[in-house]
Amino acid sequence: MSADPTEIFRQEAADLLDALEQALLDLERRPGDADLVNTAFRALHTIKGSGAMFGFDDVARFAHEFETVFDRVRRGESPATPALIAVALNAQSFVRTQIESPDAASPAIGDGILADLRKITQGATHAHLKASAPPPAPDGEHDYKISIRFDRSVLVNGANPLRLLTELCALGEAEVTPDAAAVPALDALEASACLIAWKIRLRTTAPRAAIDDVFLFVAEDMELSVEEASAGPPAPIAATAPIPVSASAPAPAEAAPDARRAAKESATIRVAAERLDAMMDRVGELVIAQARLTQLAAANASTLGVAEEIERLVSALREAMMGIRMLPIGSLFGRFRRLIHDISRDLSKDIELVTEGEETELDKTMIERLADPLIHVIRNAADHGLEQPEARRQAGKPERGTIRLVARHAGAEVLISVCDDGRGLDIKRIRAKAEENGLIASGAQMSEAELHHLIFAPGFSTAKEISALSGRGVGMDVVRRTIEAMRGAIDIATEPGHGSTITMRLPLTLAIIEGLLVRVAQTQYVIPLTAVEECVELAAEDDERSRGRSFLNIRGDLVPFIRLREIFGEVGGREPHQKVVIVNHNEQRVGFVVDQILGNHQTVIKSLSKLQADVSLFSGATILGDGAVALILDTPHLVAAGQSRERRQALKHSEAA
Repeated sequence: MSADPTEIFRQEAADLLDALEQALLDLERRPGDADLVNTAFRALHTIKGSGAMFGFDDVARFAHEFETVFDRVRRGESPATPALIAVALNAQSFVRTQIESPDAASPAIGDGILADLRKITQGATHAHLKASAPPPAPDGEHDYKISIRFDRSVLVNGANPLRLLTELCALGEAEVTPDAAAVPALDALEASACLIAWKIRLRTTAPRAAIDDVFLFVAEDMELSVEEASAGPPAPIAATAPIPVSASAPAPAEAAPDARRAAKESATIRVAAERLDAMMDRVGELVIAQARLTQLAAANASTLGVAEEIERLVSALREAMMGIRMLPIGSLFGRFRRLIHDISRDLSKDIELVTEGEETELDKTMIERLADPLIHVIRNAADHGLEQPEARRQAGKPERGTIRLVARHAGAEVLISVCDDGRGLDIKRIRAKAEENGLIASGAQMSEAELHHLIFAPGFSTAKEISALSGRGVGMDVVRRTIEAMRGAIDIATEPGHGSTITMRLPLTLAIIEGLLVRVAQTQYVIPLTAVEECVELAAEDDERSRGRSFLNIRGDLVPFIRLREIFGEVGGREPHQKVVIVNHNEQRVGFVVDQILGNHQTVIKSLSKLQADVSLFSGATILGDGAVALILDTPHLVAAGQSRERRQALKHSEAA
């Protein structure tokens, strides 16, 4: 199935718009950086040319006007002021809307943005001219003799020579003469090879650099010669001998520099996400089939060696497939620079975003689902965490607040932290608000960690006023639910007056995980291995002694435990040698009592159907080697269910007493 050219343009334009956005944001910090200006200009130039090529005429027209205005900055006629950058970012957003949602891109809005750009750059140009010496007289017209020969593979690489020639001729009065001497007979003609050369006589007021700009993106795939002729009207161009091409000479593509050849060899290809997902599904099925084969081979020594070899190959294939799905999280972090820029303007706060660990890799599905939670956390840090500049000065802090986005690997998890150097969490205020909303009883005994996590309760907010950014108490609840749905957890650390750190602990992938297979009564379950700390035996005396809330003494630490038989409503007597699986939940250790630990199990996660959407104790299911189904335990929800059960039992005991 051939790829849709329009979709290819949208994907490439999205990358170019991201590059344009990053260049504009950097330019605000370094307004004199010519490389950043050129990067932004090249992105606009490519979007303009590709838009016209793929039929996005409105995009091409707007990008052309945007490029023309921004060219004043490139020529040094207008400085890159914060006001200009703000309008240029609006223009970048408008181009994105034109491409992704054309119906929502009102021409009136685009005209208004372009008018603002012209007003800023023209005003700055006039001010620049007044402040400097009188400008020199214009150079007048130039008469150029131009020779062009493209690489024979330029068409295959996606360039359109005729469109480039049309753009060149638009610079002034031009006369073009093609040279077809290198074109072979029809039976030897390659349809994809560009074999025609051109000679052009061009009279224009544009500078020499404007000619180079036309061929900016094919400069390595062509030979360009430009000479300035004597003044006077351009003489007719007589037919001249073609540029000599030896029949035995290698094709231009073969004469490419080593750097170009290396770049082509290391080029990447775009693959639709749906194809990767489908391939991951097939690998998952293969893992299940391999587990079944291993189980059958255990009873037949003659096939055991083959089963072990297939297990090794399947494991290597699984690792390779997961590696393909991994993306550096820097692709996500880069989006938040624009968010911080806009928040700084809206809140009148000077905020700097610092990122670390952008090279840390995470499954693409995880990255996509992380965007919304991180937006909510960053907004809260900027609005509630960071003080106004005056308050920061009084506290002895720099006026510029800092938000740090940090990613790092920790075992089989990825930790993503959002840190700010603001006022920190106010425990007293959180408790008072929670008691006022009825989330906790007045005077209830709670640890600092438990109080911290109240900020994730539905409807909870300590904001005195509702702003466009926060204050309604819905954002952080979304954060908790999304992270828990990804089988992750959230840690909070805060220091009054110095800031807070919210850390999201996530598995590397949502597709295949390592799990601990356990049995409760006659049913098998899987506990994600990343949550497991250790396994201990439940002594008979500990089992008999426990009443109400159940605790184990593990090396001097009291660890509460939950009987999964009771949670799942299993009937029948307890088995004599029960085990306790200790898991870590919100920096607290909790035990799950099971009847038997069966061992490690490579788990291919299957989503539950819509009929089981309300069953929060399980995050999915997997198929075992014998074809049986085992449910995957959702440890955060399981701990919450156990705590709720114990509170109800304690209430019954108090009422009976």
